Amino acid sequence: MTDQAVDTDGLQLSGHSSQDCGFLGRTRELKELCADIERAGLDTLAGKKAPRARVLLIAGKPGSGRTALAEELVAQIADRYPDGILRARLAEPDGTPVPVGQAARELLGELELPTPPGAAEDDLTGEFRAALTGRRAVLLLDDAADAEQVDALLPDTPECLVVAVSRGPLTGISDVRPCTLGGLDTKSAVELLSRHTGSVRITVDPRAAEGLVEACQAQPAALMLAGGWLAARPKAAVADLAKQLHAEGDEGTALGRVFGLVHTALPAAAARILRLLSLAPAGLADPHTASALAGCSVGAARSTLDDFVSFGLLHRRPGPLPQYEVPGALHPLLAALTETHDKPAELQLARARMLERTVRLLQSCRAITETDNPEAREKLQDMPRALRFPTPRAAADWLNVRRPALLASARLAVADGELDTLARRLMSQLVRAMVAHVGTHAAAPDLYGVHRLVLDVAERRALPRERAAALLNLGDLDARTGRTTEALVRYRAALDAGREANDPYATGRAMESVGGAHQELGDYERAADWFGRALAERLARDERADMARLYGRIATAHTYAGRYGEAQRGWRAALAGYRKLDDVAAYARALSELARVQEYAGRPEESLRTCQEAVEWARRAEDTRLQAALHLRLADTLEHLGDSTAAGLHRGAAERMLGEECQEGDPGESLAEHGANACEIRSTPAKD
Repeated sequence: MTDQAVDTDGLQLSGHSSQDCGFLGRTRELKELCADIERAGLDTLAGKKAPRARVLLIAGKPGSGRTALAEELVAQIADRYPDGILRARLAEPDGTPVPVGQAARELLGELELPTPPGAAEDDLTGEFRAALTGRRAVLLLDDAADAEQVDALLPDTPECLVVAVSRGPLTGISDVRPCTLGGLDTKSAVELLSRHTGSVRITVDPRAAEGLVEACQAQPAALMLAGGWLAARPKAAVADLAKQLHAEGDEGTALGRVFGLVHTALPAAAARILRLLSLAPAGLADPHTASALAGCSVGAARSTLDDFVSFGLLHRRPGPLPQYEVPGALHPLLAALTETHDKPAELQLARARMLERTVRLLQSCRAITETDNPEAREKLQDMPRALRFPTPRAAADWLNVRRPALLASARLAVADGELDTLARRLMSQLVRAMVAHVGTHAAAPDLYGVHRLVLDVAERRALPRERAAALLNLGDLDARTGRTTEALVRYRAALDAGREANDPYATGRAMESVGGAHQELGDYERAADWFGRALAERLARDERADMARLYGRIATAHTYAGRYGEAQRGWRAALAGYRKLDDVAAYARALSELARVQEYAGRPEESLRTCQEAVEWARRAEDTRLQAALHLRLADTLEHLGDSTAAGLHRGAAERMLGEECQEGDPGESLAEHGANACEIRSTPAKD
């Protein structure tokens, strides 16, 4: 990939972003909206208590300043709602409606509430509405596509307020009076221009400024672009731009005409970068995204993106890393330009470059966490400096900031259908990076969506091994959130896919998982049967660690079923396996389980001896928690046998051990333990 410098000669930038400017105009609209909050609703007039939150609707075309007005409104009334402001965007930059479940998940995340992976849309929206019970909060729903989206998220409490932003009326939601936006008043529009151009050019020719405002139809987005165009050309008169716009006629919108002039005036390389930003996932770009799309250096891309901010073509998002957002009003204009200026093959190549860059960044993001892995360190050093993260914290920050764009990249890559190989690599690296930095449990809601995408590609491309991996991962996530019946269906499908692929790993995992699901559902006989089938697979391949573990699972199923004799035989077989493996910790745990079964079977003396032996093995394994648990079990057994003095001694020993461990602090679950149950996409190339 060659670096291509972006030429910006001849463009003198204003050096400030439109986002730095304060709010202008809309005094009447703000007054009406504030008055509407206090207005008695239809239910109140009818003598009833309002069952749901009041909805204020700000309607207008993209570029009319509707979002800015909504933000100004909620800022002015924020002190009335002590539980804060919640925000959700209900449409993608290209106008595609955001699934309501996804929006509800994001809102629950803002409230720092857990969101079960794979939960149904109705469950998520119900949890969100329930979470707002008893709160006084403002819910800002930007770019609502239809009334159904707003209605699903509408809080069931009149103490909350919903501010919705939409193109038009939300038919179906009662008691809503839309505040429809037109252009700014002339004074405010001229002031907006002067913030970019400086006051001198406006003062010397106020009529030209008013003419330019008229040509822009006083639309804020068009005025911002016009101001950026003038700011880059200090010698150009305001009248010159007004004449050019009037010469364009009335074809298209005012925003479209101004944007066309701005695009035409850009250097060819910069104009190409601007057009290609229409491919940025979720409308979010960073220097790496722009660099990969255009095939230029990261430094040149960042400089160009900063220039676009000064022109009003992009918004800079707050945060620790440079990230930019394509305004929703400009996205369709950019997409239209790519269709007329760029060939489909060039656009597909740009997408492929962007996905490949994302894959390599994810590889680097994961590799920085593997500081004790020489192979990972070597791979990291072989990467270009621009793709390497200086510290694990920097990589985690990047992953957090780019998370929405990364998930959108996966969705877009799968939807494309022609870049499935890149899509598979992207999803594999995304899962690994999220597990490494966030952990399987915390990342589960996002991982669920990624695994569903993997399943879509595997089914489309007839890849049974990857289909089995995706089904196993989805089944695990279903099982962890209590959807055991759904998990069982996925595990059986994974078993079929594993057999089709002749993949013994997937087949064995699926059999064991089917057994686990039956055990969770209380069908212990079937659970033991499926564990036995999985054990037969492991015996055939002489996989001793898995054999010992499965003997233990079979014993557990028999214990639940009350078949204590078979359970004891199972645990003794597991003990024999762990002894051959010289796995001291596992041997100690198996002894503790055998002691439990002996106690259930009414053999307290045998349980006591086994438990004492387990304590010794736990001490050798340096497993303090297991030692404490065993001392407590010994105490209970001794009490049943009538030796309360010895029971007290063991209970005291357990309390001392647990107290010492609390003082030392819990080191937490390791990354390896977090990802131990993740089923890799094994047909993905081993080389990163």
